[in-house]
Amino acid sequence: MTIDNLKQSGPDSKLPRVNWAKIEEAENFAKTVKLYRQGKIDHDNFRRFRLQHGAYGTRMTDDYAMVRIKIPAGEIYPIQLEKIAQLSETFSIGSAHISTRQNIQLHWVVLEDVSEIMRGLSEVGLTSREACGNTVRNVMCSPLAGVCHDEEFDTTPYAIATAKFLLRNPLNQNLPRKFKFNFTCCEKHGMARMVDVGLIPVTREIDGKTQRGFKIFLGGGLGNKSFVGHHLEDFTPEEDLLYTSIAVLRIFDRMGNRKNMARNRMRYLVDEMGWEKFQNLVLKERAIVRATQSVIVKLDVDNTPNDIKRPITVSDEDGKSTPEGYSRWLKTSAFKQKQDGYHSVFVNLEAGDITANQLNALAKICREFSAEGFARNGFSQEIVLRWIHESDLPRLYSNLLEAGLAKPGTLSMASPIGCSGTTSCNLALTNSHRLAKEIQRKFLELKLDEDDELRDSTIKISGCPNSCGQHEIATIGFYGGGGRVGNDMYPSYQMSLGGRSDRETMLGVICMRVPAKRIIPVILKIIEIFKKNKQSEDTLSSWINRVVKGNENSEIRSVNDFKQILAPLVVSPTKESDADFYLDYGSDTNYHTITGKGECAA
Repeated sequence: MTIDNLKQSGPDSKLPRVNWAKIEEAENFAKTVKLYRQGKIDHDNFRRFRLQHGAYGTRMTDDYAMVRIKIPAGEIYPIQLEKIAQLSETFSIGSAHISTRQNIQLHWVVLEDVSEIMRGLSEVGLTSREACGNTVRNVMCSPLAGVCHDEEFDTTPYAIATAKFLLRNPLNQNLPRKFKFNFTCCEKHGMARMVDVGLIPVTREIDGKTQRGFKIFLGGGLGNKSFVGHHLEDFTPEEDLLYTSIAVLRIFDRMGNRKNMARNRMRYLVDEMGWEKFQNLVLKERAIVRATQSVIVKLDVDNTPNDIKRPITVSDEDGKSTPEGYSRWLKTSAFKQKQDGYHSVFVNLEAGDITANQLNALAKICREFSAEGFARNGFSQEIVLRWIHESDLPRLYSNLLEAGLAKPGTLSMASPIGCSGTTSCNLALTNSHRLAKEIQRKFLELKLDEDDELRDSTIKISGCPNSCGQHEIATIGFYGGGGRVGNDMYPSYQMSLGGRSDRETMLGVICMRVPAKRIIPVILKIIEIFKKNKQSEDTLSSWINRVVKGNENSEIRSVNDFKQILAPLVVSPTKESDADFYLDYGSDTNYHTITGKGECAA
């Protein structure tokens, strides 16, 4: 079966508009695994091949893989959710994980079963090709593109076109390191300054006509050393989008550091060369690309409007009262679209996890309630149901509640980001994944999601300094490490404050090291300090931003003042007095910092 002969699941079901798959890649992967097992392909060459096809190594073993499914622009259809649910139950652990880059990951897959997952994905037009390795990764697009009040135009067609052009393109099969594109809808809803190429839609008037274009930022990125991207030029016309992309990729391919893995992302090249020199090189290279590319080399941008048609359903809840918790959920999970009468609903997932049963339920809910017929993966480990009519929101809530997907707080501080950590990653030092869940559960118990002064703040957690959890652009960020009392080790995190990824993007300022089992008390203490010292119009985010910039006039004037007040909370007890302190979340064994070989580059 292929996507071309799939039968629709119902009158309101939509088939994916793009087939990203190639079934022959599954057959080739299966053959290559056999050759590897027979010793006919060495480990390093197989590793590169495996990563290019989206199979990431699993912690401390060569027998299992994590399969990363690319979801370009975050568009995920009901039939695809159902297929992923089936594959998860058959070949994985019965659940899937939504990443911060709009991918869907299946963990602990037996290496020989990866090709079976690839076959299954191809039946619904999905692929894992180039989801890992030194290639252009999943092309992201804001989940609010097309419905945001502040956008100039919908960037989704441009993100889809860019992804189509670059997938399997020889231009980017052997880059010095991974490369990321991110299309946003506006300055607020995205991370345009924190990726290799970030794009914000803008327009200008020429001779009475509106011309579309982009604000392009280059050389940003998060990691062990992070940089904020630089603005290329005042206005990049849409016809120059492809030429600019090719030019930047060519320069990175030609000049990127292939010898030092720790410094081979494009942001290091920009930093070492200097922005002005790099900027001039891009503009010159673009002129060459524009003059030499064939006329058939172009982006296939489909600006045909989406078929928006509100599903006609018969309510099975007539006369029933709305379940308890609806108002709280609505306040912290729904975004009012620019289209009158419609909302986008952010479905809360604990650290991005969703079970197979929930995937199936969400597919059904999407068909029944979304007027565009598909969902979007978000930037913060959630799934977004868009074009929900306001009159359908109570019944939608009831359906989500039944599926265990109606937790409140998605659009608040009570929904932290946590990377996979030691649950699967070779480089992780702590279980950041479980910590994020513990924080969420505690914050919802305290109803902190209902506090408007905390709503625009973020908590992001990485299991190591590499920033997969985006800790450096969080209001309160953490990355994992280890501490020691005598011979006894315990999990801990370096805490940073004041990061953000909007128009005023900045990296967080390092504050102090906090033991894992003291993270929640420390965050609550920070909130308490904020409440005591804030001004009437402050939010936690704006207040911390003022502190880290040295513009606060209360008793907290600097990060050092935070350290002094928080110091008593981070004192390490002896193992005899508090054995739990020395265990990581989700573990009942002694803590250690043993790691494997990373696969961010291979």
